[in-house]
Amino acid sequence: MDWSHLFALTVPPLELMLRGTLLYWFLFLVFRFVLRRDAGSMGVTDFLFIVLIGDAAQNGMIGDATSSADSMLLIATLVGWNVLLDALAYRSPAFERFAMGRRQCLFKDGQLRRSQMRREFITAEELKEKVHEEGVKSFDDVELIYLEPSGEVTVIPKQSGKK
Repeated sequence: MDWSHLFALTVPPLELMLRGTLLYWFLFLVFRFVLRRDAGSMGVTDFLFIVLIGDAAQNGMIGDATSSADSMLLIATLVGWNVLLDALAYRSPAFERFAMGRRQCLFKDGQLRRSQMRREFITAEELKEKVHEEGVKSFDDVELIYLEPSGEVTVIPKQSGKK
């Protein structure tokens, strides 16, 4: 058996790297700007959506590549972009804000901030559920609610000594 075909590139390396780069940036932008909230609260449909995106992106990235070397080069390209973005975000606050986003205030001063909620497609019922998950009885007992860049919702209860 000839094992050399496992490690011989079947697609030019530059093409694989370019395909990986294009799909990495496309998916980065989709997840950063469109699906941010879903990353922090994975439901069945969210998980299924991510699996389907991965499957759809695979064809665009791999093209006609069939060898292990092709896959390894593609994976190395994706890992490289991921490490580079993390390093840039660590070194540059401006890039970190772009790449990771800012937390969004959804509740403040006893009021739901409906424009922010609308922008993030979060309902009052979802926030109420999160408040209850945190062991807080109602919005009356909440100081602030934030949607974090990770997609998690943070509930900050009122301090018992504060009014």
